[in-house]
Amino acid sequence: MNDIKSNKNYDPRMHSAEHILNQTMVRMFNKGRSFSNHIEKKKSKCDYHFDRNLTEEEVRSINEKVNEIIQKDLPVYEEFMNRNEAEKYFQLSRLPEEAGDTIRIIKIGDYDACPCSGVHVKSTKEIGKFQIISTSFENGVLRVRFKLPNE
Repeated sequence: MNDIKSNKNYDPRMHSAEHILNQTMVRMFNKGRSFSNHIEKKKSKCDYHFDRNLTEEEVRSINEKVNEIIQKDLPVYEEFMNRNEAEKYFQLSRLPEEAGDTIRIIKIGDYDACPCSGVHVKSTKEIGKFQIISTSFENGVLRVRFKLPNE
């Protein structure tokens, strides 16, 4: 996967963790993937359209679910799809204009699939451990900050 030309210099472990977090948030709250994120090697953040902050119990549940998926050692791989076909399954509005007619989809086992141009791990176990550092809520935006503490 690292041979793909990418405009994202994200850390592969952190970037793959972000995909798993996004799918976990979709499954738990059904409010969509993050609309904005900042992925760094030491710590990262995702912003979601939301109506409140998370409870401690929800944070604990998210941490448990993301780590459960990581420990399943799911394969992370790419597939390519015609844009018209991809539009049936995915929100493509965040893709850059130059994405073209063939869309790269990153799949994490049967847990997540998302259009993406970034670099990723080959297997979820490479990510290590995931931990939410903090959450905050302001003006309809839930911010989730996280790290991979096993570095």
